[in-house]
Amino acid sequence: MLVLPNLYGDIVSDLCAGLVGGLGVAPGANIGTEAAVFEAVHGSAPKYAGQNKANPTALMLSGVLLLRHIGRQAAAQRVEDAIRAVIAEGRSVTYDLGGSAGTSQFADAIVARLESVATTA
Repeated sequence: MLVLPNLYGDIVSDLCAGLVGGLGVAPGANIGTEAAVFEAVHGSAPKYAGQNKANPTALMLSGVLLLRHIGRQAAAQRVEDAIRAVIAEGRSVTYDLGGSAGTSQFADAIVARLESVATTA
């Protein structure tokens, strides 16, 4: 844990995100004693709103953190595994991951993966 002023915390978190693939894949959680907030490290990325090109991985992985926080370990693992499988496959990934899929195509691929695993389980 690092305790830093907001500016330096932002810089360090952005640098660390680069180690795992960039801001598009870095989830975030702010967990307190009374409440918890789960969000993509990069925030809402308003400059990409409505363009169908933002990588939704960070937001999805923030959802995984939320599921784990509320004790839904199996659901969290299913979502994380689906995200990992779609990225590893490389066919339906966004431009920052080397693909050409839009946000919705990437999300649809993850949903399809979740559905296919559910039907084979």
